[in-house]
Amino acid sequence: MVFQHFRSLIALVALSLVPVTGLAQDASGLTVELNKTEASDSGGCSAFFLFRNDTDNSFDGFEMSLAILDTQGVIDRLLSIDAAPLPVSRTTLKLFEIPQISCGDISEILLHDLTSCRPQNGEEIDCFPILTLRSKAAVALVK
Repeated sequence: MVFQHFRSLIALVALSLVPVTGLAQDASGLTVELNKTEASDSGGCSAFFLFRNDTDNSFDGFEMSLAILDTQGVIDRLLSIDAAPLPVSRTTLKLFEIPQISCGDISEILLHDLTSCRPQNGEEIDCFPILTLRSKAAVALVK
């Protein structure tokens, strides 16, 4: 009886450590956050992005292909943005113009493709496994 209780206690302790390990892994990587959107003077939508580089590499290349979806969920346009350079252990603010559509007419922005993810002095890599998307705006940012 005591042995079963001890084994249950060990299992409980082991399970409680799993989320801690997961949080530590989530802290590293690249985070792209759509921080806010606002109407631009040209009638389009200005999108403010924060890029948090918590990796061990600076990136000389970081280009994203985004699909802009209207309020009906229909793709309105594709937009390519170049966010490089992304220095190591830094947060970088980038402003991108989404032309000919008002912010209120955008329901979500879909990361369609990463056309470039190149560490400084390195070859292109697949950054999807280390990429986290977030949005603080009314517009969702999704993979």
